[in-house]
Amino acid sequence: MQIIDGKATATQIKQEIAEEVKAIVERGGKQPHLAAILVGHDGGSETYMKNKVLACEACGFKSSLIRFDDDVTEEELLKCVDKLNNDTDVDGYIVQLPLPKHIDEQKIIMAIDYKKDVDGFHPINVGRMAIGLPCFISATPLGIITLLQRYNIETSGKKCVVLGRSNIVGKPMAQLMMQKQYGNATVTVCHSRSTTLKKECQEADIIIAAIGQPEFLKADMVKEGAVVIDVGTTRVPDTTKPSGFRLCGDVKYDEVAPKCSFITPVPGGVGPMTICSLMKNTLAAGKKEYYQ
Repeated sequence: MQIIDGKATATQIKQEIAEEVKAIVERGGKQPHLAAILVGHDGGSETYMKNKVLACEACGFKSSLIRFDDDVTEEELLKCVDKLNNDTDVDGYIVQLPLPKHIDEQKIIMAIDYKKDVDGFHPINVGRMAIGLPCFISATPLGIITLLQRYNIETSGKKCVVLGRSNIVGKPMAQLMMQKQYGNATVTVCHSRSTTLKKECQEADIIIAAIGQPEFLKADMVKEGAVVIDVGTTRVPDTTKPSGFRLCGDVKYDEVAPKCSFITPVPGGVGPMTICSLMKNTLAAGKKEYYQ
């Protein structure tokens, strides 16, 4: 069993990006600029933003953070999006989700210039990804594909089960694993209503767990030698930790890991790769790699 070290892989990729950015700037090119909009004071979002700023520094990017309180109006937020769309210095930006209930998330996503949509959530990017055209791919699925590639894990022709069907992870992950240039695998998507979920998992060569239920995937659901990618990050109470909680994945790690050929831990697996992928997308945006 080999542990897939997302933290070490992300550090290596950020170093590679930093070297490329240094070369771009030395040639007189523009330093990539990533902006972010954060609404409210959600603990998870705050942590993600702090890590994003640190990642920008590590990659040699310029970064900007625009903050609003929970009571920001939809109109104010749309004005801010429009301003970023028209700011020629900003190469890419993200609007941190979830947004407060009174704001229509889809309306905000639709307003983002897809050429700056480094989160890969705009329908144009989602559609281009679905048919295999160059685009910004949402960060978590891109991070998983990168890990599989970096660890030389064979995916072509393999049976892959994706647990979960969210727009952010499940659906794009299934699309990428199916496509010839990425996974080239035979893909099954399972969710809370799948009656044969356990059987599908038992037959899978690769399981990508993004169902949002702590320790959902047990040892009796996994065959010997399977590759298991754990996308779950749920905070569960833990009095032994200074924070009072610990991060728990969708996989019952201690019992599943011995059966695996490769497995990602939580934390330190997929999480660091998500931010790293956002950096990859920002570099691509700065270089106008996909859109002029």
